[in-house]
Amino acid sequence: MGEERALTSVAAGGERALTSVAAGDRYRGEEPQDLPRLWHVTLSVSGDEAPLKEVRRALEQLAHDHPFLLTSRYANDHAEIRYWEEARDLHDAAAVALRLWGEHRQTAGLPPWEIVGLEVIDRQTYHQRIAEGYGPPPASPVGAHPF
Repeated sequence: MGEERALTSVAAGGERALTSVAAGDRYRGEEPQDLPRLWHVTLSVSGDEAPLKEVRRALEQLAHDHPFLLTSRYANDHAEIRYWEEARDLHDAAAVALRLWGEHRQTAGLPPWEIVGLEVIDRQTYHQRIAEGYGPPPASPVGAHPF
């Protein structure tokens, strides 16, 4: 069985029973979603200090190699990358995001930082947050910018 997540339900006596469901499985009555979907990804990384010029150059190289990147913000010890990912479901979008930094560390010259945060939300949620005024501002201008 692949990835699993635990679901809880309250059993008699107030105890919670755990039920395993394979990632991607659907509950009875769910209709299949149109595939693929767009997911807004925010990836946060941090680590030891690196020269700002090198961090900027590396993020610009990453954006050049992968033009799907909308914007990145950076400092000498952390960065945030925002972009849209097309994927079948949240699990696939998150898996791609979690590989992004490590897989491109050498080719783009990225600092040896670790991933410290990941948010993946669907397009509807992203636009709802923007409309309600509590989401991140739309990625404009595109590119790498200091915090």
